[in-house]
Amino acid sequence: MRDIARLPKAHLHVHLESTIRPETLREIAAANGLPVPPPPGPFAGFRAFADHNSLVRDCLRRPEDFRRIAVEFCRDEAAQGTRYAEVTFTAASHGERLDDLEMPLEAVLDGLAEGAAAHGVECRLLLDHSRRRSADRAWRTLKLATRYADRGVAGIGMAGEESYPLAPFADVIAAAADAGLRLVHHAGECEGPESIREAVTIGRAERLGHGFRVLEDGDLVAEVRERGIPLEVCPSSNVALGLVGSLAAHPLPLLLDAGLAVTLNTDIPSSAGTTLSEEYARVRDAFGYDDAVLAALARASADASFAPAGTKERLRREIDAWLASPDT
Repeated sequence: MRDIARLPKAHLHVHLESTIRPETLREIAAANGLPVPPPPGPFAGFRAFADHNSLVRDCLRRPEDFRRIAVEFCRDEAAQGTRYAEVTFTAASHGERLDDLEMPLEAVLDGLAEGAAAHGVECRLLLDHSRRRSADRAWRTLKLATRYADRGVAGIGMAGEESYPLAPFADVIAAAADAGLRLVHHAGECEGPESIREAVTIGRAERLGHGFRVLEDGDLVAEVRERGIPLEVCPSSNVALGLVGSLAAHPLPLLLDAGLAVTLNTDIPSSAGTTLSEEYARVRDAFGYDDAVLAALARASADASFAPAGTKERLRREIDAWLASPDT
């Protein structure tokens, strides 16, 4: 078997606030005079995770906090073989909380630029918005995304509890599409096929965050496959949130067998207790996949990314070179 950490990868579904190193969180909390949040998980569903995540996010107060976690994200991703990442960040929520709408985003962008230069990981941001929150905040998210598009903000997406509909955000989504921003929404994770239908109609989704419950509707499987809409699949996260009983029970093989475009991601690595390389290793061990399947998953992630054509082509060449190299 080849060294998975050396497999060049694109990481498309990972939340920046869920990548903070434990020691970094302790130091930031102490510097801001706040209690350290308890260790993550196990979680009794999505709401329990969201409540824990709120405690972590509240520790971030100063520009140097946001910049630090972005730099460390790049360093840690590089160690996993990540060459390109689209990291999700809840910029407007932090900006409102700190009464400075632009500071958190500017600090993160500064940190990603520093980290990319130091560690060779090309990064773009996706700004997410909780479905539970107001359309006014969604408009602020869009404003930030358009203002900072030339600094690496690629798009926006609706996240949070999928039981809240996308309809209230239809105008924001349409405006984002008109502005040339990319659209990626969480769907088919906690809710079923209807959330996916909503994401690809009202939401105009170019990729689906999670999306594994598409399998509950055969017609929808065919539609998603024919439209070539990739899925951002995060097996360890699904298990950590109690949405799938175990890794062995995850429907990843069924998604691949259905001919869907499947990418492999971590989502919430600090809570799921995984890294991107470990996610590939877990999938390999759970389903008996060989290196050719792992390379195909990495290639699918490159193809599904919003990276420039040159970056995609470089990734494909590097993945092919990894597969052609001798076994370790």
